[in-house]
Amino acid sequence: MKKLLYFLFTITLILPSLKSEAQDRSQKPRTIVTTDGEIDDVDSFIRMLLYANEFSIEGLIYSSSMWHYKGDEKGTKFISEMEMTKNLYGEKTDLRWPGVTWMQDLIAAYETIYPNLTQHAEGFPTAEYLRGLIRVGNIDFEGEMEKDTPGSDFIKAKLLDDNMEPLYLQVWGGTNTIARALKSIEDEYKNSNQWSEIYDKVCGKGIIYAILDQDATYRKYISVVWPDIKIYYNSNQFWCFAYPWKRAVPEAWHQYLEGEFMGQHIINNHGPLTQMYYSYGDGQKQAGDDEHIHGDLSKLKGAQWGSFKKYDFISEGDSPAYLHLMDVGLDNLEHPEYGGWGGRLVQAEEQPNRWEDGENAADYNPFTEKIDKTYPQTRWIPAIQNEFAARADWCVNDYKNANHPPVISLKHDDELTAEPGQKVVLKGKASDPDKDKLTYSWWQYEEVDTYEGKVELNKNSAAKASFTMPSDIQKGESIHFILEVTDNQEIPLTRYQRVIIRY
Repeated sequence: MKKLLYFLFTITLILPSLKSEAQDRSQKPRTIVTTDGEIDDVDSFIRMLLYANEFSIEGLIYSSSMWHYKGDEKGTKFISEMEMTKNLYGEKTDLRWPGVTWMQDLIAAYETIYPNLTQHAEGFPTAEYLRGLIRVGNIDFEGEMEKDTPGSDFIKAKLLDDNMEPLYLQVWGGTNTIARALKSIEDEYKNSNQWSEIYDKVCGKGIIYAILDQDATYRKYISVVWPDIKIYYNSNQFWCFAYPWKRAVPEAWHQYLEGEFMGQHIINNHGPLTQMYYSYGDGQKQAGDDEHIHGDLSKLKGAQWGSFKKYDFISEGDSPAYLHLMDVGLDNLEHPEYGGWGGRLVQAEEQPNRWEDGENAADYNPFTEKIDKTYPQTRWIPAIQNEFAARADWCVNDYKNANHPPVISLKHDDELTAEPGQKVVLKGKASDPDKDKLTYSWWQYEEVDTYEGKVELNKNSAAKASFTMPSDIQKGESIHFILEVTDNQEIPLTRYQRVIIRY
């Protein structure tokens, strides 16, 4: 009886703190991560933990994909529905399965650096809170969505709760666990008089951010039964953060992904979490994945995507899914077509609830002097990698000995109207928490404009800039200007403000 009373007393102390933490985080973008555990998912997860104060993580779900599944442990053979993996692997009983404990292992490492992280920014979730979000979803086979699982039930409950803030469902593997959650909702409500209300509720809050199609469940089920649920689909831009990054990233910026930068500023001497980050030649080997040979450089001669050195970046192909949620001042969260650290996606003409990259979302690459489908993501790599390095410092340094981003605001609204020929003055202001000197730069994001011309800015390297509204601008057209402010530290940090000028 004493043990029971002690248990109940302890629970009454713990539950309010957990509830308070969840409430504090609900003001930030809500998100659930589904992951198949590939080595690039592990690396994406490590970075995400260092940014975890920026959004409200509300679920961490193990799922499967065309590349990774557990099998049913009954010897059942499976052939992929996806042409590439069907040809690569043929019949398999299981495939490169990394297990369902690696997130817990990383969170344990995060727990040791958590006290240090909280010196630098508010809002980092506790390890206890994060562990409470982990569920196992549909993992037996690629695309398996026939049965309810703890992971699918968790997603279902979140989609049906009374919080109508957008819920971003990150897809780092296949969409099958999300599909199962939706199928369970359909099965429960489709033939009831609540179906229309439930359908609208789920479609009104759920937003899927998918990196490629890694099973067929979106195409075969979600897009058919739930055509009104929003999907952000990244099939091109993520490549600059994935295995063939040397092809996608301009050579001048390779330095941000090479071993000298990664090893010195992120992986080594920054605590146990970043030490677990997979990189080339690091000697690490993921259990369960016999294709993870990257840690042994002797096995990589004639590697598919180039030659690599120790601590070179391997891949974080899924990171754009949460980089989209970071508020760095680019106002991209509700406008993926504006572009931000998660890339730039435009609304599909034939499917209004689908935003995608590709030719219509390509940006001009000044290094190749060509339109580039990857550059809307690539263009932010120096700033993103510098941010990663700064946050790695937060793991081990006190506030005084680390860098923190500048704080920027505008002295006017972020949307202005002007007439052709009118002079427009743009005014920003910034401060730095570390008292660093700041560099200002205004630039026009031409690919996002609906006005097709180029505008000449006066004094674009100061807090205040001006321009004359072009005489040939048409009614309803807009021009986007970005104020970019960077501090002068060895590893500089950057923040932004966007101003949209409309006629």
